[in-house]
Amino acid sequence: MKSHPVINRTVPKPSRGRTILRQAIDYRYLHLMVLPGLLFFLIFKYVPMYGIIIAFKNYKGAAGGFEAIMSAPWIGFKNFETFFNSLYCQRVFTNTIYLSLLRLVFSFPAPILLALLINEIRSNWFKRSVQTITYMPYFLSWVVVAGLLNTMLSPDNGAINTLIKMSGGQPIYFLTSKQWFRPILILSEIWKNIGYGSIVYLAAITSIDQEQYEAARVDGANKLQQILHITLPALSEIIAIMLILQIGRMFDDNFDQIYNLYSPSVYEVSDVFETYVYRNGIQQSKFSYSAAVGLVKSVLALAMIMFSNKASKKLGAQGLF
Repeated sequence: MKSHPVINRTVPKPSRGRTILRQAIDYRYLHLMVLPGLLFFLIFKYVPMYGIIIAFKNYKGAAGGFEAIMSAPWIGFKNFETFFNSLYCQRVFTNTIYLSLLRLVFSFPAPILLALLINEIRSNWFKRSVQTITYMPYFLSWVVVAGLLNTMLSPDNGAINTLIKMSGGQPIYFLTSKQWFRPILILSEIWKNIGYGSIVYLAAITSIDQEQYEAARVDGANKLQQILHITLPALSEIIAIMLILQIGRMFDDNFDQIYNLYSPSVYEVSDVFETYVYRNGIQQSKFSYSAAVGLVKSVLALAMIMFSNKASKKLGAQGLF
């Protein structure tokens, strides 16, 4: 039998550029939905980054915009040396890390616990009522919350001090007390954010296969055992991601909250990177110095994200990247 030559009919693969263009056309509506977010980060996050160079210059904030920044004399790492040698460096570092650890210990688990409790409510109307009541404070600005706290904690006629005086005690100056200021920060943050933060965990809980709970009940598992062995393991991935983001924000303190509540009498326990940068950059016009301090904070925050992401992968959870 005479054999016929084999004809190679392999279709040539399209080039990478052509593939990307084809995908852009096929998913054009999805790309249009992403475009506003990309423009936001480009305009407000990446374009202003050229201003970082003032941390290495002696910029006085003179008129002239970009030309004034470029013409300012270079001073190298002098602003960084000034910060690390200052009396405020240790205080800012200590307060930032201490408040961040308090948030990790108390504020971070609070939405998880609330989501677990709400999930156990069997009455739908009561469940919806609890969700609505708990996440409504999130939409209040810290200016409003600070006003409420000042009214409630007033040493003269505040509700808390009124109860203290009725019980025979002496009024407490909560917002000017170094002992009470940090607990007030943590408690007010939990009250404001716990409901909104629980939404992501409730959404993850609803995706759990209900047959697992039915099988556990058949085997005699109680509610606590179902939470420990079914619900929490199912939430481990989302908890790991949220924990990475929380650790990445360790040096990105809640400026609005602290600024609206603190005063010079509690600077020693409340002064963090962002409030220190604000006072030096905006109030005292030390633009180059405050930019250097802000850059130190940003580098530390990036290092914490990288560390927490790698640690998460080492422990078997899925990281951000």
